[in-house]
Amino acid sequence: MKKVLVRLSLALSIAIMFSSCASALTGSMTNSAALSSNNFTYLKRDIQGKSQATYVLGIGGMKREAIVKEAKANMLQNFALKDNQTLANVIVDFKYSTFLGIVATTKCYVTADIVEFN
Repeated sequence: MKKVLVRLSLALSIAIMFSSCASALTGSMTNSAALSSNNFTYLKRDIQGKSQATYVLGIGGMKREAIVKEAKANMLQNFALKDNQTLANVIVDFKYSTFLGIVATTKCYVTADIVEFN
C-alpha cells in the first residue's frame, strides 16, 4: 500500500510540474484612418509598443483592456504623432508563457504604421 501511495504522489507531482495554466486574452483596436485614396504617405512602418502582465496562481496583472492600452501608450511615447498623422494597419498580438503552472506572463505587442495625410 505504501508503494502505491508513493508512486501515486510521484506521478501527481510530475503532472503538476509539467502542467501549465493558460489564459485567453484577446484585444483589438479599430482603425479610424481611411486609406482608400492616394492622399497619404507612410512615415514609419512597423512601430511597436509592448506591455507585460505577470500572474501568480492566476492573481495579479492587468485586465485585457489595460494591457492593450499600456502597449499602445508605450508605442506612442516612442513615436509621437504630429498634425495630419495617424496610425494605420494596427495589429495587436499576445504572447503567453508559464513557469510550472504557477507564474504566468502575458506580453502584448501593438504594431502599427504612421501615415501622414497631404
